[in-house]
Amino acid sequence: RMDPGNDEYDHTEIPKVVGGVTEDCGDVTEEWYSTIFDEVVRVDSAMEAEMAKILENTFRSINIGMINEMATIANELGIDIWEVIDAASTKPFGFMPFYPGPGLGGHCIPIDPQYLSWKASQQGIETRFINLADQVNREMPHHVTERIVKLLNEEGVPLSESSILVLGVSYKPDVPDTRESPAYDIIEGLREYGAEISYHDPLVSEFSVGRQTYESQELTPELLSEHDCCVIVTNHSDIDVELVVSESPLVFDTRNATGDGKELSNVERL
Repeated sequence: RMDPGNDEYDHTEIPKVVGGVTEDCGDVTEEWYSTIFDEVVRVDSAMEAEMAKILENTFRSINIGMINEMATIANELGIDIWEVIDAASTKPFGFMPFYPGPGLGGHCIPIDPQYLSWKASQQGIETRFINLADQVNREMPHHVTERIVKLLNEEGVPLSESSILVLGVSYKPDVPDTRESPAYDIIEGLREYGAEISYHDPLVSEFSVGRQTYESQELTPELLSEHDCCVIVTNHSDIDVELVVSESPLVFDTRNATGDGKELSNVERL
């Protein structure tokens, strides 16, 4: 129950779920954790504690998969999914906002549900929700690539002759962790079309995709203007979005970092 990059909650304020293999184990763990954390939630066993963690991450994976699918539908219908989410969020009950993105990353949400699916399969149980959400989420980097292809074609620039600047390669904002980052698949997909790739990430100095290692470039007006398209993959707070919008000929924003980008002629949002 840690959330790197989230300054809203101190680690001691997040309730911790504990359970022991034996009753004594649980007692010792609960007492020890109580000296550190404000609230300790005791369950009957270590397996129930672990299942609580897996439930939390599976819940997020499935709901992110749902909103990612909604985003692809909304795009085809010419609907602003971000405005739709804001409108739905005004309901005081029965709705919890989730937001689309270029794919899942990190070592929890993409992985824990698949562990549960594997475990369930050993019991002869098919995890249809989990598997479908995983499929949708894993297809998002490809969806991003296809959108970029379409946008550049509309500008008369074939992807095979284009230069693409990727902004942010870590799996979430304001952390240097690149594990399972969707940036890997997005860069790989763009390279398969023959695009020339550069990236900027204030927290990741080097980033390897396959056998090729890239170095983070300094974000300057010149860097932005010399690329055909700038793709916002991770919206670090240190990235100057106003500079990006003002100097880039085309911006594809997968995180709604540009805010009300629909009013900007050179910005397209996921």
